[in-house]
Amino acid sequence: MMMVLAACGSGNGNNLPETSTPPPPPPGNEANETNGGENGEAGAGESTLEKAREQGYINVGFANENPYAYQEADGTLTGEAVEIARVILTNLGIEEMRGELTEFGGLIGGLQAGRFDMITAGMFINPNRCAEVAFANPEYSIGEALAVKTGNPLGLNSYEDIANSDAKVAVMTGAIEIEYLEKMGVADEQIVVVPDQNAAVSALQADRVDAMAMTGPALQSRLDAAGDDNLERVADFEQPVIDGESVRGYGASAFRQADTEFVEAFNEELEKMKESGQLLEILQEFGFTEEELPGDMTAAELCG
Repeated sequence: MMMVLAACGSGNGNNLPETSTPPPPPPGNEANETNGGENGEAGAGESTLEKAREQGYINVGFANENPYAYQEADGTLTGEAVEIARVILTNLGIEEMRGELTEFGGLIGGLQAGRFDMITAGMFINPNRCAEVAFANPEYSIGEALAVKTGNPLGLNSYEDIANSDAKVAVMTGAIEIEYLEKMGVADEQIVVVPDQNAAVSALQADRVDAMAMTGPALQSRLDAAGDDNLERVADFEQPVIDGESVRGYGASAFRQADTEFVEAFNEELEKMKESGQLLEILQEFGFTEEELPGDMTAAELCG
């Protein structure tokens, strides 16, 4: 869970070497060295999108972070961001994705330097990053989630509800949820710190707590693994607002700012996936639920 927050929200946490996983492009096709001119030019008047279509592949940066983008034992590149991009790129006439493994903190620099042509790492959109890259519209949203006993007997629909009750909540040691709960007014004696996510589930099952708090995908994965009909996720959970800001984040693919044509084409295909239900199908493969759909949020709104 903490990896999820660090990876997409702020920093790296991988300490992975910057190394290329696929073979280099054949001689004469060093697209990465020439991309990024005015208006997305990849060479002599050719845009990045046109270049990728012509050569049949595109180089993408990823940070090896499950469930967003990661490399399996056999070298296969996958993850929610990767599989969404794979569908869109295929529809745009680009058949192959060549993954470039990079530390999370080096993704934007690698994109700007032309090491790769887009970032498929589920990166959170925020104004600081918008000043450096062009984001496609978000493909998922992620926030806090709460699990309780079936029927929600105490009526806990927010962290504020916990603060205004005698309820106890299980949180993993070191988790950001501890800070969120404290800032929402939950007393120290109400917060039961447990060693890991599975211990939180056990505490709720044993009635040692009345709720457990995690990020959405992490909590859903633990509920799915437990398979306990006596536990449920709070469906209408109210996201906490900390220091005037919602903690919900939105992740998307990113491009060089000059590649407006590419971003627009990508967004058109993403919208088709939303409408057809294919976006949700892919997200669900990686532990996301309908709660993590981005809705009508756009990159422009989040960058504003």
